[in-house]
Amino acid sequence: MVGLGSTAKKLQTVADQAEKVYKRMNKLRDEVEETQQTVDETQERVGTIEEELDEQRAVLDAIAEEHDIDVDAVAAEVHINEAEGDGTAAASDDEAAGGN
Repeated sequence: MVGLGSTAKKLQTVADQAEKVYKRMNKLRDEVEETQQTVDETQERVGTIEEELDEQRAVLDAIAEEHDIDVDAVAAEVHINEAEGDGTAAASDDEAAGGN
């Protein structure tokens, strides 16, 4: 019967480890839920920002059309200047917009 004390001690150790794992799992579950909530909130914000950007783009396109400005050409020139590291994108924008 000496082995029963050793077995009880081993069982207690296993039970303690199981409790630690259970606590850790619950903590991870909470963290995953928080992360999912953050992802959902971020997705909502991104959607809102995309809608606002679309609206702003429509306004910009309307203004550009009214002033005979080719928005795509201006954007392309800016991208080219940025890629070349020119640093004169702002000056090029003014020129493309008719010098205003």
